[in-house]
Amino acid sequence: MKFRNLALVAALTAAIGAPAQAQTEIQWWHSMDGALNDWVNDLAKQFNASQSDYKVVPTYKGEYDQSMAAGIAAYRAGNAPDILQVFEVGTATMMYAKGAVKPVADVMKEGGVKFDPKAYIPAVAGYYTAPNGQMMSMPFNSSTTVFYYNKDAFKAAGLDPEKAPVTWPDVVSIAAKLKASGSTCPFTTSWMTWAQLESFSTWHNTSYASKGNGFGGLDARLEFNSPLHVRHFENLGNMAKQGLFVYKGRASKPITSFTSGECAMFVGSSGSYASIQRDAKFKFAESTLPYYPDVAGAPQNTIVGGASLWVLAGKPAANYKGVAAFFNYLSKPEVQAASHQRTGYLPITMAAYELTEKSGFYKKNPGTDVAVNQMIRKTTEKSRGVRLGNFVQIRAILDEETEQIWTGKKTAKEALDTAVSRGNELLVKFQAANK
Repeated sequence: MKFRNLALVAALTAAIGAPAQAQTEIQWWHSMDGALNDWVNDLAKQFNASQSDYKVVPTYKGEYDQSMAAGIAAYRAGNAPDILQVFEVGTATMMYAKGAVKPVADVMKEGGVKFDPKAYIPAVAGYYTAPNGQMMSMPFNSSTTVFYYNKDAFKAAGLDPEKAPVTWPDVVSIAAKLKASGSTCPFTTSWMTWAQLESFSTWHNTSYASKGNGFGGLDARLEFNSPLHVRHFENLGNMAKQGLFVYKGRASKPITSFTSGECAMFVGSSGSYASIQRDAKFKFAESTLPYYPDVAGAPQNTIVGGASLWVLAGKPAANYKGVAAFFNYLSKPEVQAASHQRTGYLPITMAAYELTEKSGFYKKNPGTDVAVNQMIRKTTEKSRGVRLGNFVQIRAILDEETEQIWTGKKTAKEALDTAVSRGNELLVKFQAANK
């Protein structure tokens, strides 16, 4: 008995003295702030609590363009994160970054994780799939453009708070009534180029660029100065002159003008739902994008926005195994459904969409299924998305040129023609660099 006790004490002493197996840290750089930063941190905490081998460490690195630049610089310096969140306009640049990226399909296969690209919403998975059919990045916060409006402001203006504008002529007439009732900002939009040019194009089944909006080759050229595009920006320009549309800045900045109650109607990301729900002190609703009823084929479908998760090259095998485990966790229907319902981002898998529908969430929260319904329609060559090289810079050019319309310095045609010319110069350079 004495010897047994001694053996037990020795075993316990050895166990206490032995160092615990170190967790493999997975560095994740992202661009989610505010309510979405809380969501990202919660996802990491939940995954970390679900197992003991890996620890995902999320780090906010600024707006999308800033985090992408930081990730590229870090890769060149040899200290890149394992996972980099990159917005959709950076997709072509990342795909052609030879040697810098490890395709997600390879990561999942090497990690021993079952991975079926067909489980993801086709319009989402297709955007992040290379011409050879290989999925390059993991869909994460996939969004699309939707229409929000202040129901209290509608009611105060004598409008039906349950009836959203369906067409662009509706938007103009409702904006006039809102202005007459005292609104200083009847309508605004965030992400001008994404919402009013890219999504506008696919929603109207109109070409944004040749070669199937860039999917068909590096020799694609811009075509967003068509008569329909010019007409739309002329209309927005006229609305601006009349005080019916108020430009509130680039990217996501205009959202605060809606959540504060200043602007009554707002086109933005479905991923803005969490922030609006948290910050708005009024009743609001979510609806489909307006369209021009005389355009054949409209409405078609909107396109993917938001971002995906890219795995950077040059990391140890253990890190990639951890990344695969984390991506597998993020793709679980219950995790995806919870994220979709919390944020307004799309459920990236059909299973998550079906689980949300079955739960009764859409019935309890009318309008929250708008983003999904706009995206799951069958796409055409003109509507499946826009994937171009140097796309970040092209968007910046468009912001510069369209801002000239609101100040009256250029006509809509002049601004869009110049943007096409400047943008095509960048496409020529990208083509030459990636032959």
